[in-house]
Amino acid sequence: MLMGKNKKAGAAGKGKRILITVNVIGSAGPMRFVVDERETVRLVIDMVLRSYAREGRLPVLGSDVDGFVMFCPGAESDALSPCEAIGAKGFRTFMLCKKPQPVKSRGGDNTATGKHDTVLARRETGSWESWTNKSVSLKVAPH
Repeated sequence: MLMGKNKKAGAAGKGKRILITVNVIGSAGPMRFVVDERETVRLVIDMVLRSYAREGRLPVLGSDVDGFVMFCPGAESDALSPCEAIGAKGFRTFMLCKKPQPVKSRGGDNTATGKHDTVLARRETGSWESWTNKSVSLKVAPH
């Protein structure tokens, strides 16, 4: 009996453990993790990338945590802040996407200023959900 009380007292200091589901864009299926609800989004992204690589899933994503953003599919909001607690909004299903990479323009150097012309990848109007649907849609070639 005494042991049971000690376990409960020790568990009170920790946050609640929750089961989350993370869908990675381009991956075959979701990944599930049990995490502390107070863990940061950045730590969860790191955990997902490590597990994804360990399982040998495709496409290969890499390990740069700063190159990814996490969304709550049910919420109409921007990406979660990397410093935010994963359980802060109450969602248990998340989507992991790569951040858009800057694309260099074809103009090259601007000789007048000596600076490189860089343009961010064009952002489509609409929500991230429409982008997700377009990137995941099946493309069937005509025979």
